Amino acid sequence: MTDTAAFEAALRAEGFQEVVRREVPPGQALEEHDHGWDVRGLVLRGRFVVTAGGQVQDRGPGEVFTLAAGCRHAEAAGEAGAELLVGRRHRAG
Repeated sequence: MTDTAAFEAALRAEGFQEVVRREVPPGQALEEHDHGWDVRGLVLRGRFVVTAGGQVQDRGPGEVFTLAAGCRHAEAAGEAGAELLVGRRHRAG
């Protein structure tokens, strides 16, 4: 999927309250961490890799990655970096 307007509309329809664009510098990697929100992201440019629970989501342009709130994960951009459109769905409570 590369239609960013349609992706954002789908996120909002599924209860994602925030939608942000992220630029991830070439080769940037973050050690294992978690978030208090669900994540669904669309890779717009470059490569983005998310590793969680032994599963690897290696995504390129037009591909989507997902993470549940509280899921411990590591993330890394490819050698050319990555541009992402990311939805965040905060849990009530």
